[in-house]
Amino acid sequence: MDITVQWIKTSWTKASRGGEAAARRNAAPVGFVLPEVASGRAHFVRMPEGDGFEPRQGWIDLRELSVSLREEGKQLRVLPRVEALHGLPPRPRRPPAVRLLPGQWVRWQLNYRFSSALGIRGWTYWLDTFNIAYGPVGPDVFLSEPTVVVDERGPVR
Repeated sequence: MDITVQWIKTSWTKASRGGEAAARRNAAPVGFVLPEVASGRAHFVRMPEGDGFEPRQGWIDLRELSVSLREEGKQLRVLPRVEALHGLPPRPRRPPAVRLLPGQWVRWQLNYRFSSALGIRGWTYWLDTFNIAYGPVGPDVFLSEPTVVVDERGPVR
């Protein structure tokens, strides 16, 4: 069965925590039109503060994706892995995996905050948005409303 993945990584510093820069960051899209996807690859979009949150698109191998994708019968089990627990803002316990039927898709969002090793430089933040569809989809699938939304964003102070 087809699995389509779009990973959007938005990153910023304290400079974009308020005002015009924060407004640009908050207006950044959470879904993009899919270019033709090669099998075994995910559409990867970076939107760093240093580029004014302009999208930079490319590809990443599905094996490098920090999401567990497992077909179980006629369903796809989706669960993003949290690689760096020290970067998680406070939040309630993690939600369980989502199981998608063919034709469904999930938008899963996680945010992080990091300080330099000695706290010399300021905080950096990022937001990962994973759009994952199960079954055949059109190029504009991630511009529509998802079947399931999981919002794991926590306060980043």
